[in-house]
Amino acid sequence: MKKLSYFKLSEEIVDVLVAKTQSPNRHFFRILVAYYLSKVASMMRCNVETKDRGVIPVNTYVLNLMPSGAGKGHSTNIMEELIIAEFKEEFLEKIFPIKAHQYIAQLANTEALRTGEDVDVCVEKLVKEFESTGELLFSFDSGTAPATKQMRHKLLLANAGSMNLEMDEVGSNIQGNSEMLNTFLELYDVGKVKQKLIKSTTENKRNTDLDGRTPTNMMLFGTPTKLLDGGKIEEDFMTMLETGYARRLLFGFEHYSATISELTPEEQFDNLVDPKQDITIKKISSHIRNLAQNSEFNRILHIDRTNSIMLLAYKTRCEKRAFKLKNHQDVAKAELAHRYYKALKLAGAYAFAEGMHDIGKEHLEAAIQLVEDSGEHFNLIMTRKGNHERLAEYIADVGEEITQVDLVNELPFYKGTKDQKNELMKLAIAYGYTHNIVIRRTEIDGIDFFSGESLKRTNLDKMHIAYSQDITSNYKGDTSAFGKLHQLVSTPGYHYTAHSFIDGHRKGENAIPGFDLVILDVDGDIQMETTELLLEDYEYLIATTKRHTTEKNRFRIILPLSHYLKLSPIDYSQFMNNVFTWLPFDVDSQTKDAARKWMSHGGEYHYNKGKLIDATKFIPKTRKAENYVKSVIKAGSISNLERWFLANTKMGNRQNMMYRLGCVYIELGANMSELDNLMLAFNNKLELPLPESELRSQVNAALQSKLQRKGE
Repeated sequence: MKKLSYFKLSEEIVDVLVAKTQSPNRHFFRILVAYYLSKVASMMRCNVETKDRGVIPVNTYVLNLMPSGAGKGHSTNIMEELIIAEFKEEFLEKIFPIKAHQYIAQLANTEALRTGEDVDVCVEKLVKEFESTGELLFSFDSGTAPATKQMRHKLLLANAGSMNLEMDEVGSNIQGNSEMLNTFLELYDVGKVKQKLIKSTTENKRNTDLDGRTPTNMMLFGTPTKLLDGGKIEEDFMTMLETGYARRLLFGFEHYSATISELTPEEQFDNLVDPKQDITIKKISSHIRNLAQNSEFNRILHIDRTNSIMLLAYKTRCEKRAFKLKNHQDVAKAELAHRYYKALKLAGAYAFAEGMHDIGKEHLEAAIQLVEDSGEHFNLIMTRKGNHERLAEYIADVGEEITQVDLVNELPFYKGTKDQKNELMKLAIAYGYTHNIVIRRTEIDGIDFFSGESLKRTNLDKMHIAYSQDITSNYKGDTSAFGKLHQLVSTPGYHYTAHSFIDGHRKGENAIPGFDLVILDVDGDIQMETTELLLEDYEYLIATTKRHTTEKNRFRIILPLSHYLKLSPIDYSQFMNNVFTWLPFDVDSQTKDAARKWMSHGGEYHYNKGKLIDATKFIPKTRKAENYVKSVIKAGSISNLERWFLANTKMGNRQNMMYRLGCVYIELGANMSELDNLMLAFNNKLELPLPESELRSQVNAALQSKLQRKGE
């Protein structure tokens, strides 16, 4: 949908709120203003006459969530004390008492005609009944279902005003006000609710059941963490949405505090005391006060054919979008399909605030825009991060080892029994497993320690390396495109490492955590051609070393990792051990030292294009590494070579992988008789082996041809 304009008067008030609170959260303020404009309209009993639904009251329900200190209290006080205070005074002192007096007299006449009683007697009884319901509350923050119906009875007797629930810290109060919230759910559409049957006694007589409508407004606001706590409160809130509040509420959801102001302290102060803001406030306050006049009461807003069609077009569009949602997204479907109704009520509030008698195109467009923004914030609530995601990200962000005590103290949602916490931690680890967050868990003296980090994907244009012309000192940390590393490894006179060092001094305790290259030495136990065959799926740089010969290939393999890792020297050594276990050939195990250096040599080199090694598979103290080690143990005594091919052979690539394995066997000196036996034995180890006829006619036949060519 194209971007529409917001309501002009609302934007003027939002500008004031932004300036006065120094908070840029305009959506929160727009929702706040929408509520108060609807409150003013419904207190004056503004209604909309539609062609399809008849007459409906103007009223609005909103949910506004923001972190503490983001301007909720301050902005609400500005609205209450500066923007609508004069309207409130006019309404309570002039409009409501006069309208109540007039309507009670009308009811008394009707009652007198029905019963034959004296009119004055009927008036006296109704006045007594009216006064017994207590003072009219301009707004209230909590209540019970009986009290709500009692207040509603007062409004029915007056035929004026509305009920306005303004609940702060909704997360803390939602459970204690469930009955009243259920009543408000029923009152939203047209202001009607079914009466509860109670026993009538001398001391407790039922009031006269008056037929009428009483508009209701609702503003729920508070901090996201209190409401979306991952426990019973959040569960109750989700039930509220499912039972109908999703289609009734306008939503605002900010889960982080506003950014730091870019203004200087002087500029901030000047904004706060800017006399232009005070002039604007007085102008708006005076305008809204003038809406509390007898001529404005019970205004019926009309919507013409063109704008009715526009609203129906929006309704149809919303329904089509809702239809495309998944079946399990019932709440989201209801919210989306009913946006048009929220927009209609809000457009009525906008038209009333301008003193209009018709809902115009500009009112509908402004309302639709805010309702669409609300829908985006609703989606943020429904797709917010789960507690296990927040736990994983918290552990990664801390940057140091933490215990269960730290988690309980810092995270409100990390609570419950030991089993519940363990389950949440398992989910966090599983989430991290697939979202590049590494969580390490160690146990010391029976105490669990957790650490973690968010992994950064490797940038092949900025690989990390350090180099020097000295064996020990002056190592300079730098970055280089992987495709240019040959310029270093093939230039005599340089030493290079995968790590940088404090003060450039190369020793283990000086190694700065952070590497994205694995560097391996192969010293004659396997030919370079064979390793190229084994690693042909991976990105690498191979460079021969000083002692390389045709008979005894000695070379270096440099492989970029999938992620940039920060490991301690001890964890780095274990990481490299895991890599050695994974490789299908033997390498120099001394390369597991974080301070290991290699010397450049002007030999041959070449690159291979392919995938990057999954670094997360080898990080010590993580689930992936533990699973890999378990798989190695489970595989038993088979060779690294066979384990490599078992891990990489699957449906769809079996012939190719079997052929490559056979080529390796040939390079290792197997004759055809031995090759047949080796291939058959390996095939039987596969979970889904090739049919023996296919193995012999396709794979072994091709290997026999290769063996014959080699013999020639």
